[in-house]
Amino acid sequence: MRLVSKHHWHVLGAGAIGCLFSQHLASAGCAVTLLTRGQPQSPCARIRIQENGVTREAEVAVAPGADRGRAAQLLVATKAPDIAGALASIEHRIDAETDIVLAANGMGFVEQLKDMLPGKRLYLCITTEGAHRLAPLHVCHAGRGVTRLGSVDGLAQPSWFADWPGGELQQCLWDAHVDIAAWDKLTVNCAINPLTALHQCRNGELGSSPILRRKVAVLCDEIAEVSIARGRSETAEALRTRVQAVIAATANNRSSMLQDVAAGRVTEIDYITGYLVREAKRLGVNTPLNRELLSEVSALHG
Repeated sequence: MRLVSKHHWHVLGAGAIGCLFSQHLASAGCAVTLLTRGQPQSPCARIRIQENGVTREAEVAVAPGADRGRAAQLLVATKAPDIAGALASIEHRIDAETDIVLAANGMGFVEQLKDMLPGKRLYLCITTEGAHRLAPLHVCHAGRGVTRLGSVDGLAQPSWFADWPGGELQQCLWDAHVDIAAWDKLTVNCAINPLTALHQCRNGELGSSPILRRKVAVLCDEIAEVSIARGRSETAEALRTRVQAVIAATANNRSSMLQDVAAGRVTEIDYITGYLVREAKRLGVNTPLNRELLSEVSALHG
């Protein structure tokens, strides 16, 4: 049995990843409070995680973000475009000792938050856990992956990291170079997500369709050039193999970007392909297909 943790985690974002990690932290003995935009119907709620026919549950507290009360450990699991607004709405809960863990796809939001919350302790959570929402607070844990946490400023591993490894997170690591993990994940997302969103297809079709397979190859070539210019030749060398492996392993999955488009939500394209294209421009690398996909997916927002 795991010992009860002394840490109290407040969580912004009750989507698939927010619920997955909330249930995990609660099961590890942490106090967990979901922060809501409005007044919740009840001060507590039960999160259900379904995996291979087995359901695991955890009861968590629920509170309005607008209420007073300090957040010592804050997990932000919203979509990347929503992070700044979500944090602004609970800024009164954040002080100099708050640790803010950001679990979102893409890159670029850290720079925004450093301007918005100067001096605050920011951490990244980069995960390849597969999860999708079945209903409010009910999530399917569709695939096990690796979760890496680390400080964006190179701070030492904090005591609260002990809450994370074990249980359902069988591969959870402290990563002193979490920025590299973020870039590596972004490169794979750039090669997969926009194409699935535009062609309304599951990941596997990027490997089975000759036309889409060629587009993936072109994207990988462009992304590899940006990686090399950024000093990440290791990422460039492994990119095609990693992308092909992800496509095969998640063949039946619908990417988060495809799900957003299907639901009429704003996508994270500006923090995925948009970030890559901005980096390419800064480094003097031409990325015509990535620019084209950025424009086409952005146009879907209306």
